[in-house]
Amino acid sequence: MKDIFRNKKAMVGLGLIVILIALFSFMKQRNGATAEEIYQTEAAVYGDISSIIEATGTVNAYQTVNLVWKTSGIIETLNVQLGSTVQPGDVLAVLAKDSLPQQIIQAEADLIAAEQALEELPNAAKTEAAKAAIAVSDAQEAYEDAVHYRSLLDEEVEYDVFAGFKKMQTPWGTFNIPQIENIKYYPSDEQKAEADQDIAARLAAWEDAQRAYDRVKDGPDTRDVLAAEARILAAKAVLNQAWITAPFGGVITEIDAQTGDQVSAGAFAFRVDNLSDLLIELDISEIDINSVTVGQEVRIAFDAIEKKEYIGKVIAVDQIGTNIAGSVNFKATITIIDPDELVKQGMTAAVSIQVRSVKDALLVPNEAIRMVNNKRTVYVLNTDGTLRTVEVLLGIRSHLYSEVIGGVLQEGDLIVLNPPSLQALDS
Repeated sequence: MKDIFRNKKAMVGLGLIVILIALFSFMKQRNGATAEEIYQTEAAVYGDISSIIEATGTVNAYQTVNLVWKTSGIIETLNVQLGSTVQPGDVLAVLAKDSLPQQIIQAEADLIAAEQALEELPNAAKTEAAKAAIAVSDAQEAYEDAVHYRSLLDEEVEYDVFAGFKKMQTPWGTFNIPQIENIKYYPSDEQKAEADQDIAARLAAWEDAQRAYDRVKDGPDTRDVLAAEARILAAKAVLNQAWITAPFGGVITEIDAQTGDQVSAGAFAFRVDNLSDLLIELDISEIDINSVTVGQEVRIAFDAIEKKEYIGKVIAVDQIGTNIAGSVNFKATITIIDPDELVKQGMTAAVSIQVRSVKDALLVPNEAIRMVNNKRTVYVLNTDGTLRTVEVLLGIRSHLYSEVIGGVLQEGDLIVLNPPSLQALDS
């Protein structure tokens, strides 16, 4: 046992000696190497740079709808299949009439009655207009009679009154002769007040008759027409439950219906997608959202489509962000301008939004930028192999380079990509 322990100690010691020899050899080689061999460098140059925001999203149709049955029944007619192109209002499927609930069958009779009532309104209006015109004339005459009667009450009324008989002797005998007495009468204030009230009542009746005539003299009363149309719409709404129509033009992308199937209200039937425009929704960080505006051009790539890039455009930017796990993102919607048959709904898209560009800018590689004393700095390799730090003031930044807008960095300076170990700039 002691022999085994001594052998292990000997092996460990031998391993340490080998490691030390290898480290000494490496340090010797490193000390003998030139600065160019130790450091990777890239010259500062002038060039064009674009600031780009990158995000991913899923391709969606411009419009999508899942259509469901509104009532129960048996499918009698199926007019489409998977992949069919439809137009707005196209009937996709119809339920058999004898399989429908009673209220839908009754709606057909209600629709016929309501349409007939609407058709008869013009003739009915002519009859009503004739009756209303007579009513206006009668009401006017009654009013004028009341006004005339009231005018008489402002004058003294004189009339003859029978006062009895008087006997008169004649050669032919004695006769009773009627006596007439002339009386003058002055109407009372109470009679005048009652006459005034009668005038007001007859005037109101005349005005009511005139309004009734005005409603029908030029055709059916608008309210009657609206009521008839509402009954028609109500009946059609019930009848429309017996079939499914396309709400917009598109393609049938899902279908769960066959002729003869028994369906129930709320059951899925079809999915229609409007693929005339393909959209991509992106989540943009609150840090970048103010750089994204409607109309900006974007570049789109797909993992499923190699060696091809598509063009898009920003068509909408949400004004309210969503906080998810402490990170606030805003939705931006992209439309694909030049899609082809390779682009399919549901594909994942990588979108690059160019938010700003500068021409002939002094550029430095992002991997070379370091933070030294809270200042952005690059290491430059001098001609004698030594390094010097150069503070840089940066402008816009792309994936690989940053624009230098201040400092003493010069074109052609050799920028060290792997400078001494310092904390790299947090990208």
